[in-house]
Amino acid sequence: MTDRLEAQLAFVRELDRLKLVLRRTSVGGGSRRENSAEHSWHLATMAVVLAEHAPPGTDLERAIRMLLVHDVVEIDADDTFAFAALADPAVAQAQVERERRAADRLFGLLPDPQGAELRALWVEFESGATEGGTPTARFAVALDRLQAMLQNAGNAGGTWREAGITVAQAYRRMAPIREGAPGLWPLVERTISDATTAGFLRHG
Repeated sequence: MTDRLEAQLAFVRELDRLKLVLRRTSVGGGSRRENSAEHSWHLATMAVVLAEHAPPGTDLERAIRMLLVHDVVEIDADDTFAFAALADPAVAQAQVERERRAADRLFGLLPDPQGAELRALWVEFESGATEGGTPTARFAVALDRLQAMLQNAGNAGGTWREAGITVAQAYRRMAPIREGAPGLWPLVERTISDATTAGFLRHG
C-alpha cells in the first residue's frame, strides 16, 4: 500500500465518525435526531434537485462537493446549535476556533494537494453567508438553511419551538437564502408566516 493510499484511507475512516455527530434538528416525523452525515448527503442531493434555483455563476459540481465536506469538521468540533451562535458572539467565536483546529487536523490527514483542495471547499462554504462569498458558496449555504427550515416546519416547529425562537431570529437565520437561492425566498416567507400562525415561532 502506498503512503498516499494510507493517508486517504485514514481520512475515510475518520469520515465514518460523522455518522455519530447528532444535530439539534430531527429527521422527518421527529422520531430521532439527524446526524451530520445524513445532513450532508441530504444537502448534496438537494443541490442536484434544486439546481435551477442557484444564482448565476454557480458551479453545481463544486457546490455538491462543498456540501459533502462542509460539516466534516464536526467530527472534532461537534455540532453547535445555530441559534446559540447567532445570539452569542462568544459562542460563535468559540465555534470558529474549534472548527479551524478540526479542519487543520482532518484535512491534514490527506496527501497534498488533495487535503488543501478539500479544505479550500470548506473555507469557501464558510464564506457563503458573507458579502464576499462566491455564488457557489451562497447557494450551498442557502440549501443548508433551507433544509433546517423545512425540517422544523415539518416537525411541529422542531427546534424553533423547543428553543423559543422568534420570527425575527428565524428571518435572520434564513437571510442567506435571499441571495443564495432568490427564487426560494417566497417559500421562506410563506413557511415562516405559517409557522408563526401555528405557534411554532414566537412574535418578536
